[in-house]
Amino acid sequence: MEENRSTCTRDIGGQAVIEGVMMRGARSFVVAVRKPNQEITVLRQELIPLKERFSLFKLPIIRGLAVLIESLTLGIKALSYSANVAVEEEGKEKSSKEIGNFAMAMTFIFSLVLGIGLFVILPERLANLISDKGYLFNIVDGVIRLIIFFLYIILISQSKQIARVFQYHGAEHKSIHTYEAGEELTEENAIKYSPLHPRCGTAFLLTVMVISILVFSIFGKPESVLVRIGSRLVLIPLIAGISYELIKFTSKRQDNIVTKIIIAPGLWLQRLTTKEPTVDQIQVAIRSLKEVLQMENLQVQNESTVSK
Repeated sequence: MEENRSTCTRDIGGQAVIEGVMMRGARSFVVAVRKPNQEITVLRQELIPLKERFSLFKLPIIRGLAVLIESLTLGIKALSYSANVAVEEEGKEKSSKEIGNFAMAMTFIFSLVLGIGLFVILPERLANLISDKGYLFNIVDGVIRLIIFFLYIILISQSKQIARVFQYHGAEHKSIHTYEAGEELTEENAIKYSPLHPRCGTAFLLTVMVISILVFSIFGKPESVLVRIGSRLVLIPLIAGISYELIKFTSKRQDNIVTKIIIAPGLWLQRLTTKEPTVDQIQVAIRSLKEVLQMENLQVQNESTVSK
């Protein structure tokens, strides 16, 4: 039973959203959000993974791209849902402030452009001023990208709203730790666990940045700036796929000393992106996890039904 539980929990992932937590299983997607009136509202949706619709996405490396696409799609949907719940006026089913699909799409496009500018174009331009040698150029480019990433996280964490999202991030990890330990999913059990988790998306982002240095170094430094920037964008799926395989490999060998060394930087970085949650926030995370476990037909320790 414990082996089956371990296998299943590798299919359970989550994401903190505005005043809530999204949990995703192999075939289900749940978002639990605390409403302004303190009630918890839940969005549930069944999923058909890309790898089941297209056999190509079952292949190593390429399956990482599938996970990235699904994570981005579901992440945007979860954020959209939580944002609309957050602005909902108490006592009304729909708020005049509701955020539409167009607004969310424009926000995503703006974030994408900003991300390319900050993490692709700016590091390349600065590294180009420092070195003309291919290997050194790519190392400097990667280091600058990491510095920008750290500064970005530190900057946004100053926002009270983002700080609350980071608390929900910690609540997500605590609830998953509780389930992985085989304990009953209660606030009392969850609160004692660490807000850090080796399979966190933050660790994945750090892995992507490190792998990108190695991959870009293979191609050296093309003469054309457009080719340099373009190649970085084109290689993102490959880098994401390699990073996914590395995270998947290490998640199965967490007791290995080499694995512990590999995942240590990701855990250190999570100290910036997770904060100790309140009991109310843990309650939301547990609700989301229980719902997704029920949809996945997995065991919820000591409970036959999901609490309402």
